[in-house]
Amino acid sequence: MAMREELLRVLPEINLIEDKKLREGVTKTWEDAIVRGGWKAFDIERMPFTLAKVVDINFAQHVRSVTKICLHVYETFEEIYQGKLFLNRDIILAGALLHDVGKLLEMEESNGEFRKSAEGKLVRHPFSGVALADANGIPPEVQHVIATHSKEGDPYKRTPEAVVVHLADFMNFDTIAGTNSPRG
Repeated sequence: MAMREELLRVLPEINLIEDKKLREGVTKTWEDAIVRGGWKAFDIERMPFTLAKVVDINFAQHVRSVTKICLHVYETFEEIYQGKLFLNRDIILAGALLHDVGKLLEMEESNGEFRKSAEGKLVRHPFSGVALADANGIPPEVQHVIATHSKEGDPYKRTPEAVVVHLADFMNFDTIAGTNSPRG
């Protein structure tokens, strides 16, 4: 299977982006990160979403969960506020899909174990994610979401779209980090 087909199988939410140019840019950013990190698209389903704690949640599941939560927030705000609060759907989706793309450069696999790469020890994923996004024509509004989604963004005023992605990401991380084992 070609890399693009495999990527869209692993992250089907990419196809939810309505703007064709933005959707293509998100796809190219992921492809670039996969190649530069020395991965295959299916590796996104094997690698952990975080190195901070061992959990049985993979990177693809995390990105997809954050993206779907962001979409539901967008849809809820549209339904309840009926246009009184404007959020850009495609910016939210692209930001959610790309918020952790830099982790493909931040991590490496050695002897079946995932760890920080040499680059990852120097440059955290929000920074490498912005660089990847910029190199692939992603607009500044989405780069802002990537840059401010984690603790590095705390000193800065986040756009409404960045707030949604930031909180969805931390809701995922904090909920998963507080779980020691699956419910039985």
